[in-house]
Amino acid sequence: MAKYLLRRLLHGVFSIIAVVAIVMILIYSLMDRETVFDADNTYVHTASNQREVYKYRKWEEYGYLDYVPYSDYLNTLVRNGELDAATRDSVAAIGRKPANDSAATKKYVKQFTDYYESRGYTVVRLNAKMQTTTRVVSGGQQQLFAYKNTPLIVRLWKYFTHLISVENIHNIDKEIDIGKRGIKITLFDPVYQTYNEDGTIAHRKLALAIIGNGTRHKYLLYTDGQFPYIHQNLISINLGKSYSVRQGIDVFITMKDHQGSYVMSTVTFPTGITEESAYDLHSATFSQGSRNSLAFYQARFTDDYTNMSTVKGNPSKVGYSFMIGIIAVIASYLIGVPLGVIMARKKDKLVDKIGTIYIVFIIAVPSLAYIFLFKAIGGKLGLPTTFIMDSKSKLMYILPIVSLALPSIAGLMKWIRRYMIDQMNSDYVKFARSGGLSEGEIFNKHILKNAIIPIVHGIPASVAAAIVGAIITERVYVVPGAGNLLTEAINKYDNGVIVGVTLFYATLSVLSIILGDILMSLVDPRISFSSKAR
Repeated sequence: MAKYLLRRLLHGVFSIIAVVAIVMILIYSLMDRETVFDADNTYVHTASNQREVYKYRKWEEYGYLDYVPYSDYLNTLVRNGELDAATRDSVAAIGRKPANDSAATKKYVKQFTDYYESRGYTVVRLNAKMQTTTRVVSGGQQQLFAYKNTPLIVRLWKYFTHLISVENIHNIDKEIDIGKRGIKITLFDPVYQTYNEDGTIAHRKLALAIIGNGTRHKYLLYTDGQFPYIHQNLISINLGKSYSVRQGIDVFITMKDHQGSYVMSTVTFPTGITEESAYDLHSATFSQGSRNSLAFYQARFTDDYTNMSTVKGNPSKVGYSFMIGIIAVIASYLIGVPLGVIMARKKDKLVDKIGTIYIVFIIAVPSLAYIFLFKAIGGKLGLPTTFIMDSKSKLMYILPIVSLALPSIAGLMKWIRRYMIDQMNSDYVKFARSGGLSEGEIFNKHILKNAIIPIVHGIPASVAAAIVGAIITERVYVVPGAGNLLTEAINKYDNGVIVGVTLFYATLSVLSIILGDILMSLVDPRISFSSKAR
């Protein structure tokens, strides 16, 4: 068993890597990378050479290339002791034309050019006619830079090596002074403390917390009254950052974060200020210099761990998809399997013919057509046809669940009927009849037991499908689920989300196949892992 599972797992990992590699080839090699700026307002409203600089900086952020501005090169020389700060400042500003550069500037421009061209980079000096008075927010104007496209194999390697990150006290740059770095464990979480007017602690609550300084997250582990009650930021999954769907936010966070309206509660900030707020102090991450940038932060925080998410009252994208999907899966098996058994036992009778008509209808009619048909019928019956996130009505779940369940019911009916009829003609059934067993005993103890085995194998895949969501159903009913995320990313050319969602789907698919094999062996002990492995 162990050998078989290890082998299937290794094959699964290889399959996942291959799928992600193929998707990367399609979107990063065959698609024009200019499309990532189609929904970028900053790019559209930035003029001339500043737009070029912004474009290359973003391409580096999205992993297309390695981008090195001339100013970064000079700063590296200063850090290495090869150049002093005064000389750097004098040679940093290059002229509108190469001929306008000072002798010292020409020297370092040539040095920069030779250094990076020898390493396979392309050096770009923007034309003087592109000069503009507009200034880039970070680093000022840049007219000289070098870039080198990132090979696919390097991109793939970086993606998978950064897929999982573990917090440590050196995640914040060592050059930043944040005081003593370390990790402490406390039984009294500071988030739940209240203070007297003189600053002393008035009340504290018994709650385990692990707090870091130098880590990206302040709270590495904490407890609260929300499922699953113990939460952690120690290990992070990085599926890739979004370009436009949720700009700068990781795909995994986009799928798991709660949505909807803010949930206000009484929050006591680290300085002792208490007020109604939707901020989640447990989500605090480091933001250099943030405390000194705004009076709001100075009044409430004692360090630069000020970047926080907010508490919202509705489920995440995965949460909505799973709630709708898992109910549809349960309903499908509870209805489809018994109906398939009845059709097999009443072969060619009225109930079998009616069931066959339903199966043919579901197979023959395009899914989009019958989803709209169910939507129209539901609307006539007074059911909500559009999913409203902040609505308290549970009726809006009915039509999406029905639209997902009815085709699954038809599929289960078809396969159960087929498997059972195949088993009915087997020699062991004839032998059982000759032995005097009733038809009911034969069906329940022999035929159904064997016919159900292939159906059992598909249960994990059905649960996995519930997690990833249903693309068409969620689009039609405007469900804010995970299924809608992929189509939104494709429409907005958000390649980071496309790759991240692909990896998520591929991983669930591999796990569902392995779990299906395990479940099938539990139902039928005759299935041997060792025989499969040979």
